[in-house]
Amino acid sequence: MTGTIELGLDTFGDVTRSAGGELLSHAEVVRNVVAEATLADAVGLDFFGVGEHHREDFAVSAPEVVLAAIAARTTRIRLGSAVTVLSSDDPIRVFQRFATLDAVSNGRAEVILGRGSFTESFPLFGFELRDYETLFEEKLDLFTALRTGEAVTWEGRTRPPLHEQRVFPPIEDGRRLTTWIGVGGSPESVVRAARHDLPMMLAIIGGSPARFRPYVDLYRRAAAEFGHGVQPIGVHSPGYVADTDEAARAEFFDDYRQMHARIGRERGWPPLQRSDFEREADHGSLYIGSPETVATKIAATVKTLGAARFDLKYSAGPLPHERLMRCIELYGTKVAPLVREMVAAG
Repeated sequence: MTGTIELGLDTFGDVTRSAGGELLSHAEVVRNVVAEATLADAVGLDFFGVGEHHREDFAVSAPEVVLAAIAARTTRIRLGSAVTVLSSDDPIRVFQRFATLDAVSNGRAEVILGRGSFTESFPLFGFELRDYETLFEEKLDLFTALRTGEAVTWEGRTRPPLHEQRVFPPIEDGRRLTTWIGVGGSPESVVRAARHDLPMMLAIIGGSPARFRPYVDLYRRAAAEFGHGVQPIGVHSPGYVADTDEAARAEFFDDYRQMHARIGRERGWPPLQRSDFEREADHGSLYIGSPETVATKIAATVKTLGAARFDLKYSAGPLPHERLMRCIELYGTKVAPLVREMVAAG
């Protein structure tokens, strides 16, 4: 840990409810995400990430388009995906879209590449789940070649070969597009990130963050063995900030439980009990409470994992836009300064 920390926000564009309890349209949710990112910029946060999904309960299927709209309304916050499902996309088109975003945002674009924990995009775009690993490995190999800005010669099983092919637009000023690898806890994914010399974003959605320390150590050992220098490590975890601990838990729980139940029915999870929620909030990877409580917990995770960035996944199922805006305001004006003070003080 260097004594500095970047603080960001992630959203999947969850379909939220109105004050009257009705679910909003996907279009209104997208507009609200743009407003949320604009506020995040205004309160001084470092990064805003938008996830990619292809299902009814999430409004964003084209993050780069939403991020371009955000770029037009912001001035300094960096903008990226959380995550881009590279396995079911074309690496060249992904690079071109983010290079374009980088241009319209004056160099603020980032991409977080992942295999995706949701798999709806595979049948939608004509890919087989049996090729899950091969698709990501080959497409990541091509994407990293595109980042050099040089003409690319490449051949694999998952798309037609390239011979001395240039891809446009390039990243301005000879820079390389900032590219992270999203890792959910697979040692193979950790080593893959190290092999490609890319920073690693750990998606920690449950349990003690300390259990991911071995992955951090593995990443650093693997990077050294590949002859690479030290790249940043980031953490993505769910949470919510309110004026008090009691208010945060009261406002968040029902919507969080609804989201957990909806996804859990597909994945065989047991129903979320209040005791499970409290335990995760007290000791796990749910960053919920007053600004002081959330800041203390983030700073502890940063210290434990040596993280350079922490992204709070602030949306949770139908949790209303108005509450999300208040959470963003508190996160930027109260939590972020406290975390930076704590980290700087060691």
